[in-house]
Amino acid sequence: MTSDLKAVITGASSGIGRAIATAIASTGSSVCLVGRDSERLEAVAKTARTTSRVVIVHKTDLNVDGAIEGLAHRIRQEFTTLDILVHCAGAYSMGTLENTPVQQLDTLYRTNVRLPFLLTQALLPLLKARQGQIAFINSSQGLHAKANTGPYAATQHALKAITDSLRDEVNADGVRVLSISQMDLLRLLNLADGHHSLLDMAIRADLPFARLQAAARLALEASLVRETSGGRLKMRRGISVPEADRGDG
Repeated sequence: MTSDLKAVITGASSGIGRAIATAIASTGSSVCLVGRDSERLEAVAKTARTTSRVVIVHKTDLNVDGAIEGLAHRIRQEFTTLDILVHCAGAYSMGTLENTPVQQLDTLYRTNVRLPFLLTQALLPLLKARQGQIAFINSSQGLHAKANTGPYAATQHALKAITDSLRDEVNADGVRVLSISQMDLLRLLNLADGHHSLLDMAIRADLPFARLQAAARLALEASLVRETSGGRLKMRRGISVPEADRGDG
């Protein structure tokens, strides 16, 4: 399957962000890889360029004032249109409420809530013009917070609220808004049952990153085409992985 879609992926230099970026690139789509680590971004770009029409490497810290508008300006100039925006950059930390410095809460909020809010705002006109798709990669801890995760879980709850509200606001414009938890994405690893060759080969080869990439591709094919259960994926079996393995900011 080849595609001429154009996608922006934040947190693209590692973890799930990297897997999603290479999965999109493998369809022939153009990708803009966003992250803070230029060396790792270039490594992802090298892989993406074997299949992608256009690969843009955008090294930046989106928490810095002006960085989001800088990225949006570059997308308008070099892509001119945009079909997919994937929010995978994120910060994670643990600690009790009693001992967590408020500055840590501020950092989590700025990265996990404010950043995707502002970037979506900046790129929404392009996405509306193409009836595009926005995917927020979040955590199930936003729904079921456990001890020592309160500040992080609060940001994931806020991100889901923004996602759900945005979906109602732009659905009439033809824009799909998806909330995909990290665990939902990885549970797709167990849903192939031999019918998806990429995933099947990756599992038999026992390649952890290949399996993650395959799951990402399945998620994109399954959920970026059609919303299910109000924009969330509902899976039946799962495996355990670190919640924080999303991608750098």
